[in-house]
Amino acid sequence: MIALSVNLNKIALIRNSRDTTNPDIPEHAQMCIDAGADGITVHPRPDQRHIRVDDCFDLARMLKVEFNIEGNPMTGPRRSDRAGVSDYPGFIELVKEIRPAQCTLVPDGDGQLTSDHGFDLKRDGDTVAPLVQELKAMGIRTSLFMDPDPEQIRLAAQTGTDRIELYTESYADAYRRQDNVDAVLHQFIAAAEVAAEEGLGLNAGHDLDLHNLPLFTTVPGLLEVSIGHALTVDAIRLGLANAVKAYRGALR
Repeated sequence: MIALSVNLNKIALIRNSRDTTNPDIPEHAQMCIDAGADGITVHPRPDQRHIRVDDCFDLARMLKVEFNIEGNPMTGPRRSDRAGVSDYPGFIELVKEIRPAQCTLVPDGDGQLTSDHGFDLKRDGDTVAPLVQELKAMGIRTSLFMDPDPEQIRLAAQTGTDRIELYTESYADAYRRQDNVDAVLHQFIAAAEVAAEEGLGLNAGHDLDLHNLPLFTTVPGLLEVSIGHALTVDAIRLGLANAVKAYRGALR
């Protein structure tokens, strides 16, 4: 069974629109778990515009399922300019202190609205590889956010990473437009086959939803999907627990 890790960033974004603790992040994490989520994902950015540093520690204290923290490993410490919001210690420092089950390294910049590309390991491989080894030495499973590019995936294997997470926006966009879906899906199938050849576990995420997810589950070797934005939107219509159950059903 493919694991569902629910990304709580958009739940936190709603909270941050007011000076409040509502919605409560650990409470909503538990609601997702009770409804069948296999794990919880967060992506704490240095501006803390959604998930904050304190949320990461709160979740780490209460979770009994896998915790996946995503972020740019090159992001250093930042001072917070908001009352009651802790300083950002730097991504790697945060992960070292929490030691989640999985750490997904993502090459996003401060100015990006959301993650929009995988690593270029021809350029960054020498920087990424030591970070992967550092995390693995602490017993943290590592995953690299990657485009469905076979050459780059082979380079990912050379870093020693345990898994890759395929960036699925191109598939989601093709599915939404119903344009060239089979050809785009084949790119992901080919990428998955290369990952398997290289001994890499396979995760996926970005704009997967109830409509496009069932077809994507035909990608061989898929272990986990991380879904936040679409699931949160569906939760407005269905309720959070029902949305999680619907995504579990789509993964079957």
